[in-house]
Amino acid sequence: MSIGSSGRIVIEIEPDLKQKLHSALREDGVNLKSWFLENVDHFLSGRAGQDSAETRMRENLKGTNREI
Repeated sequence: MSIGSSGRIVIEIEPDLKQKLHSALREDGVNLKSWFLENVDHFLSGRAGQDSAETRMRENLKGTNREI
């Protein structure tokens, strides 16, 4: 899988798995982006010197009309 500089992450998964994930997230009142960032933070939390993904994203969005 290539790594670009756009900030986007694109993965291919089975359509059934995608549907199950979106349904479960909807039941929990969470969107895919916030769920992903929470899990990235959890994954990186034990790694020394790493800022949280959500903190970096919020910094990148300052001054724009976009939000997480």
